[in-house]
Amino acid sequence: MEGNRVKPSILPGFMELLPADQMVFNRMLDTIRNTYEKFGFVPLDTPTIEKSEILLSKSGGETEKQIYRFSKGDSDVALRFDLTVPLARYVAQHFHELTFPFRRYHIGKAFRGEKPQRGRFREFYQCDIDIVGNGELSLVSDAEVLSVIYNTFKALGFDDFTIRINNRKLLWGFIEQLGIGNKTEVLRAIDKLEKIGKEGLIKELDGIGVKAEAVDKLLEFLAIEGSTGEMLERLKGLEKGNELYLTGAGELEQVCSFVRDFGVPEKNYRIDLTIARGLDYYTGTVYETLLDNYRSIGSVCSGGRYDNLASHFIDRKLPGVGVSVGLTRLFYQLREAGMLPQAGRSTPALVLVVPMEGAERHAIELAVRIREAGIAAEVYLEKGKIGKKLSYADKLGIPLAVIIGEDEIKSGLYTVKVMADGTQHTADREGIVDKIRSLTQV
Repeated sequence: MEGNRVKPSILPGFMELLPADQMVFNRMLDTIRNTYEKFGFVPLDTPTIEKSEILLSKSGGETEKQIYRFSKGDSDVALRFDLTVPLARYVAQHFHELTFPFRRYHIGKAFRGEKPQRGRFREFYQCDIDIVGNGELSLVSDAEVLSVIYNTFKALGFDDFTIRINNRKLLWGFIEQLGIGNKTEVLRAIDKLEKIGKEGLIKELDGIGVKAEAVDKLLEFLAIEGSTGEMLERLKGLEKGNELYLTGAGELEQVCSFVRDFGVPEKNYRIDLTIARGLDYYTGTVYETLLDNYRSIGSVCSGGRYDNLASHFIDRKLPGVGVSVGLTRLFYQLREAGMLPQAGRSTPALVLVVPMEGAERHAIELAVRIREAGIAAEVYLEKGKIGKKLSYADKLGIPLAVIIGEDEIKSGLYTVKVMADGTQHTADREGIVDKIRSLTQV
């Protein structure tokens, strides 16, 4: 600190973007929102700050350590660490006012006080969808959620991605068949397979007391691969009478059948028996999504089915299924990998209206006319030479500049300059909007 000046800086683990990158980020967010709404999901926006007792009702361990919790007056409050617990509270609180199945999307910030790492943040946007039923929820919803994932990443401009799908009942039942105890710990170990590798998994399973023979059979099971049809046939062939395994296999077959009905190409999804999702929260279908050419980024969209969303808040069975896109992390990783379009424009304006001295009123009037036609326009109202004004447009990446001076006012013809190549066009008052549209393809 020098004198009374404070060095401008932000805390580690927070992302702050320059305008050009922020516009790319916003386009991604808008694309996700538009896709969610196309499927009929309704928007929800819960408070960023909740009562601590609400947020801690379904958490513990690491989550409780990471939560931003503080007191204000007599209130014990905390910043939300995800969008799921607020959803549970919301559905319980407004149960009698909602129509079920309740289909909501929520795009908002969450906060976790974990150690900042490359690509992981303390403040981050999540883009969630959930379908919540009252008492029961059709398995078609599980397939529809997978279809939403597919359509979202297609809309974001990706072709090579794979939605990996599994069923927790299937895994749980197979583990039971092997006579393994500590089933929860085994599922958590399997969930780490991609990070720790086969040898790491063997070590973890040995550490929780799984016998070598059972480890071998479990690894053999997890290694099963093939097309969707082949996988389902092989899973049926392994059936040994465990009811939970049979239920999981049956659910997986039904969901895959409905996925085909939603028109999702098989190249974009596959059964992967290693997908476990470490949280006990999930009870059926689970998903993880990878970008095929950038697997090091990790899962870019994950989630699954749960039996009872709001058991801590209401005496109703509210099953649901949902997924979340961690947008802040996804954006950061894609930018680091060079997968995002080059940030060209630093403003939404497509047109800069540039008045010469004495033409300010005409420029403002023209800008109003352009905006009324639905085209974003800005007026440069600072003094300066024409070169300075056009340099402003160039630096911000504004495609067109409309120059208004004494000659333009007298003739009624405006000069439209294309900033990219310097070419100039003319148009009168009635034709200026059409000329702008033709040059910007808006």
